Amino acid sequence: MDITHIEHIGIAVLNLGKAITYYEKVLGLKCYAIETVKKQKVKTAFFKVGETKIELLESTDKESPISKFIEKKGEGIHHIAFHVNDLKKALNEAEEKGIRLINKEPVNGAENMSVGFLHPKSTHGVLTELCSKQK
Repeated sequence: MDITHIEHIGIAVLNLGKAITYYEKVLGLKCYAIETVKKQKVKTAFFKVGETKIELLESTDKESPISKFIEKKGEGIHHIAFHVNDLKKALNEAEEKGIRLINKEPVNGAENMSVGFLHPKSTHGVLTELCSKQK
């Protein structure tokens, strides 16, 4: 698998506005983008820390994965995302190596990225996202 870098760390939050205020006022970071991803039922906010991004995720639907995550575990780190050059190839490689996929095919994510998730039951409890720029 050709991972090039950590793309972002996803953090589930109950209130995007309050979380943005914390990251800006306390940590001194700047939110550079807010986006709703309708298919994923989430509203996102992005911050850059060096070459890595922090993605805050607020649910837009009570049945969304983010809502379910917060209900079970509370706010906090939801996933880690790695950038790959060829997402479809990386998903196939992971599956060939026995990793359970949440997405067998790439789906549209925030920031014009194609994404695919690896199930945490086969990644030592860490929801892992693979992503690449949409072509």
